[in-house]
Amino acid sequence: MTFGPAFTEEGILFRLWAPLHESIWLKIEGAESRPMQAQEDGWHRCAVAEARPGTRYRFLLPDGRHVPDPASRFQPQDVHGPSEVVDLSSYRWKMDAWMGRPWEEMVIYEIHIGCFTPEGTFKAAIERLDHLRSLGITALQIMPLSEFPGRYGWGYDGVLPYAPDASYGRPEDFMALVDAAHERGICVFLDVVYNHFGPDGNHIPAYAPLFTDHHKTPWGHGVNYDGDGSEMIREFIIGNAIYWITEFRLDGFRFDAVHAIRDDSTEHLLHALARRVRAAAGNRHVHLIVENEENDSDLLQRDENGEAGLFTAQWNDDVHHVLHIAATGETFGYYADYAADAGNLGRALAEGFVFQGDHMPYRGRSRGKPSGHLPPTAFVSFIQNHDQIGNRALGDRVLASSPADAVRAVTAIYLLAPGIPMLFMGEEWRAEEPFPFFCDFDEELNEKVRKGRREELSRLPGFDTEDLLDPTAPSTFAAAKLDWSKLASSGTLDFYRTLLDLRHRKIIPLLKGAGNAAAYRSAGSAVAVDWRLAGNRRLHLRANLGNEAAMLPEEQREEEMIFRLGHRDGGDLAPWTVIWSISEA
Repeated sequence: MTFGPAFTEEGILFRLWAPLHESIWLKIEGAESRPMQAQEDGWHRCAVAEARPGTRYRFLLPDGRHVPDPASRFQPQDVHGPSEVVDLSSYRWKMDAWMGRPWEEMVIYEIHIGCFTPEGTFKAAIERLDHLRSLGITALQIMPLSEFPGRYGWGYDGVLPYAPDASYGRPEDFMALVDAAHERGICVFLDVVYNHFGPDGNHIPAYAPLFTDHHKTPWGHGVNYDGDGSEMIREFIIGNAIYWITEFRLDGFRFDAVHAIRDDSTEHLLHALARRVRAAAGNRHVHLIVENEENDSDLLQRDENGEAGLFTAQWNDDVHHVLHIAATGETFGYYADYAADAGNLGRALAEGFVFQGDHMPYRGRSRGKPSGHLPPTAFVSFIQNHDQIGNRALGDRVLASSPADAVRAVTAIYLLAPGIPMLFMGEEWRAEEPFPFFCDFDEELNEKVRKGRREELSRLPGFDTEDLLDPTAPSTFAAAKLDWSKLASSGTLDFYRTLLDLRHRKIIPLLKGAGNAAAYRSAGSAVAVDWRLAGNRRLHLRANLGNEAAMLPEEQREEEMIFRLGHRDGGDLAPWTVIWSISEA
């Protein structure tokens, strides 16, 4: 690895790319500061024979500031403290031959390590993996881990991308979690943030050209991916992704807000990153998921064999929105744009995006590109995730208090549809714990966050400034922790297990090589969707997501009924009816 301490025959080689300074000093705890050797390319190096795993160190800048290693492997005293040398090669992998799993087999489960268990650690998460396996989960998606300031946070304000946050445990503990997941046939994806750095603890601009004023983002100046000095910044970020894939043996990523990654280079950072990560993974399965507000389907293109060239899939907010509206009746904020046309439900299920270049009133401009040519597995579907819950004033799981019939219906749709499903932690037992936004900065930044949340989210659904939780209060974080004692009394757990078992037996075998020829039609609250899948088979959905019976003409065909919720009398679908069937094409 280019960045971070290296183990050599001469001892530990400490390295810092600091082109803005001619001299840098290395300060090892318990020893005198020593000068580093400056190179013409902006690197500063210093080999220390007596250094070893556990050695703590910082770099001393000419202005007297002590800064951690930007590629620190571990920060035991938070973002402003010393970095610790870690020998990652000392971990002994049990699943050394793990090659991953095909994308079509994915059933994803999103978690926040700090809230997933009462302890909020990597080690504690291992104890819950057997539950996920029995549920039918095949992939764990972990919210960002990069070292962030304070005792708790969502992780999107990370500043040291190579160091798993110390509040969750040591890097070796994270390796053990990945290893244990693989033992149970569960892949591990990591949510990574390459569009900005957090506001506290990011010392890189003091010695390297991390930012550029040529691009603006919601967080300020853009990361310098195309200006002077950008070659090494790009290498720092791409190297980070390769680091997680090779050293921690992750199975892929969810890339946060890729629409905010600005780059005018000949090869956009996203293209270079996808290409090099796939090369580093070799023959292992690696899956790359994007969050993209622009609904840019170009990132999801398939080759002549149907394989993803760049990114495997995108989080599909559009499916969430149409199902959320059906289950909750909420039609304010951005939901209004999805409630305006009854055909949006069918379009989202059949084609992926609702807005494919159409004008979106909430945004005040067009959104998206055509997506109907893509296979259904190019989209990740969900009815809960951290954003859609956390961007409400109280962080409430509104589905937990919605009518049970409605929730069961939308659950049966998204778990059996050919898109890749993603659950949010606790959803399977209808957990009621909220998941509000939380962070822990100094008081000046905390006040800015409080004010910013009010201003930024004032247009979003469920937002009421009178009810807004204090995102910086310890109680806000504590309220988000799952209460596992409620699992035993859940009335929905068996329902989820039944659906996911059915998905593994009936749906997944038909997804590899699935075509893009899907058709839909709507009649009020009723919808019919037909997908062409592999093996000359067709998957059929007939559903009524409404409180009144709906008419949907019945087709005459030989089919295998695989799931029924509610009932149908000829062309009449009872309220909240969902029927899945398979036929020969």
